[in-house]
Amino acid sequence: MLRGLTTVNFFADDVAEARDWYAEALGVEAYFERPVDDRPAYIEFRIGDYQHELGILDSRFAPHRGADGPAGAMVYWHVDEIEPVMDRFVALGATVHQRPIKHGEGFVTASVRDPFGNVLGLMYNEHYLQIWDSLPTP
Repeated sequence: MLRGLTTVNFFADDVAEARDWYAEALGVEAYFERPVDDRPAYIEFRIGDYQHELGILDSRFAPHRGADGPAGAMVYWHVDEIEPVMDRFVALGATVHQRPIKHGEGFVTASVRDPFGNVLGLMYNEHYLQIWDSLPTP
């Protein structure tokens, strides 16, 4: 049974450049880095309320990817307000992949494509907030 998100991996040809871009975009430094051939081959950030892992892996280690652009699962990260987060990422060099779409009351999705070709999903999700509010405070 699936128990929860552990790590989301994105790919980049230049992991050091991606590390710096995401550190600026997310407002947090990578906490882990593994070099191969004296350059970063994999880095990881812990982000969000549950400190989920966002890893950036050197593209040379990626499984086969289609030439038609991004493919695979769409991972959405909860944000309290879609527009300001999208605007921040776009100001830092991302491009709009999908403008905000309202999917009924309490659910909005959007996505950006980072400068390295990965799609970063953003979602305002009232269920996320209901679960968060139901948890005991530390």
